[in-house]
Amino acid sequence: MKTTTILIGLAGLIVTAVVAAEVQDYATAAMSDRSAAAVVDAQGNLRVPEDYRIAYQLLGAWAIAGDQGAGSKELHVVYASPGTIAAYRKDGHFPDGSVLVKEVFATDTQPMTTGRVSHAQTLKGWFVMVRDSRDTHPGNKLWGDGWGWSWFDAGNPSKTTSTDFKVNCLGCHVPAQATEWIYVNGYPPLKG
Repeated sequence: MKTTTILIGLAGLIVTAVVAAEVQDYATAAMSDRSAAAVVDAQGNLRVPEDYRIAYQLLGAWAIAGDQGAGSKELHVVYASPGTIAAYRKDGHFPDGSVLVKEVFATDTQPMTTGRVSHAQTLKGWFVMVRDSRDTHPGNKLWGDGWGWSWFDAGNPSKTTSTDFKVNCLGCHVPAQATEWIYVNGYPPLKG
């Protein structure tokens, strides 16, 4: 009798764990769909999400070295839509609907007590990507190779200056083609 009770209890725990995992997968997918809907219209035009600094997760930052002297000329700060990091850590892929927002800042470099430091000074613009392995916007030149791609100048977060991802965007991402066009090595949260 005692063994039967223990087995029933274990079975209950296993069922609870499986259901919780399924609910988490569904919730992650639903968050990705909502995130994509907030930045893509029916024609596939992208825009910068209004609340990304609050609602999204910080993925990482890149310091772009200055052409001369010590310090950085740009700072890139990258955010991922809710659920993207957990989904990537689960299977090593960005799920459809994942949104990445990269802020690009001009920097100021000054000596500080810790050494010569570069910090974000002026926002130059945003680069927004939306994962789309299903090719849902085949007639839009800003979509392809599994993503929607767009650059936005700082003055206009709803109007891209990009016209063709193959011309305006893809060239910078060629070294990251094997990792779904994203430089995942620079994002510690994806590593676990």
